[in-house]
Amino acid sequence: MMSDENKVGTYPFVAEPFHVDFMERLTMGVLGNHLLNCAGFHAAERGFGIATLNENHYTWVLSRLAIEMEEMPRAYEKFSVQTWVENVYRLFTDRNFAILNQEGKPIGYARSIWAMISMETRKPADLLTLHGGSITDYVCQKDCPIAKPGRIKVEEQQALDEYKIRYSDIDLNGHVNSVKYIEHILDLFPMEWFRQKTVKRFEVAYVAESYYGDTLSFYRQQISENEFDIEVKKNGQEVVVRSKVIFN
Repeated sequence: MMSDENKVGTYPFVAEPFHVDFMERLTMGVLGNHLLNCAGFHAAERGFGIATLNENHYTWVLSRLAIEMEEMPRAYEKFSVQTWVENVYRLFTDRNFAILNQEGKPIGYARSIWAMISMETRKPADLLTLHGGSITDYVCQKDCPIAKPGRIKVEEQQALDEYKIRYSDIDLNGHVNSVKYIEHILDLFPMEWFRQKTVKRFEVAYVAESYYGDTLSFYRQQISENEFDIEVKKNGQEVVVRSKVIFN
């Protein structure tokens, strides 16, 4: 049996000056990118990475992500990201993260839900039969003291903003990079907000894919003083993303 320590991947980072905002804090988009990269490294080291899967015509798809931070790494600070698999179900898996400051103290956590799909049929794969079910060997009982992603319902009918998808939004799968949605959603808030507040929790649920040339419409509903629910539709109709942003 593998010890739980061996099931946790730890990856070091530095808050590069071009990865921080005007308050010298690491941006949520860059942090999201780091988390997804760590998920990729951790899976690849254990034989479930994109490169291996692509040979078999499968790929991982991010379904939900929730990030909760007490503080963000500042410019030039070292920090690290830990990741581990919490559960494996037939059609999806729960992967958690801890973000540690340079002293090794947790400053935030994240939860994510992933499915594996066939690149030919776009249908989900049965994770419990893949590699003889060996992915379950990596399930790890490590604490992740933040709430799971919840249901987000937006009733706002009037779009707050529109955005036409461009070259820099597109990832290696040919659709909008999941992190780009994080950036576009935070762009719905004025600069002043970020001078006075920090993002305490960011949740995003990916519903459908959008592509080059699509127009995204953003609908924002205020739930309380510091809490907002957001829905993103493409070409005026289909929902592609739902998100919750809670400020501090």
